[in-house]
Amino acid sequence: MNQSEILKFYKTKGSVTLEDSNKKIITFLDPFKWTPEKGDNWTYLLFDLFQLRIIAQQFSEVTLDLVEYASKPTIYQTAPNFQSEKGPRHNDLISFALIQAPEWKSLLFSISQPVLVQLDSKTEVDFSVDQFFPLYSSSLKRIFLGPEGEIKILQN
Repeated sequence: MNQSEILKFYKTKGSVTLEDSNKKIITFLDPFKWTPEKGDNWTYLLFDLFQLRIIAQQFSEVTLDLVEYASKPTIYQTAPNFQSEKGPRHNDLISFALIQAPEWKSLLFSISQPVLVQLDSKTEVDFSVDQFFPLYSSSLKRIFLGPEGEIKILQN
């Protein structure tokens, strides 16, 4: 994966569309470039748990541990941080995923802010990469996290 070219493209345009090694297409978007016309089918990607404070309400330590030590790719749904007025929401909830795969985590670290991702994007591909994107895993889970410690498995 040529991260420097992808990063330069993303910083210039505010988005980049990638085709992973399984020919799945994903679009990364700067959250500040999102508009309601782009739809609500977006997930925040985080490279570090600390970034969660930017987009979501406070969680209990147990809930944070669940996110940090998840062994399988997981998309979480939760209530947004009320200071964050703009952004994609579905039923007043945001979706996020903590990315652990080293190549993707490194790219997100280089971007240095939460990034929105749209899976199965219909946008023209900017770059093809030789890495599998973890949120396309057949073992993907979806879990609701409540600020009071509530946990509900949505998809196992």
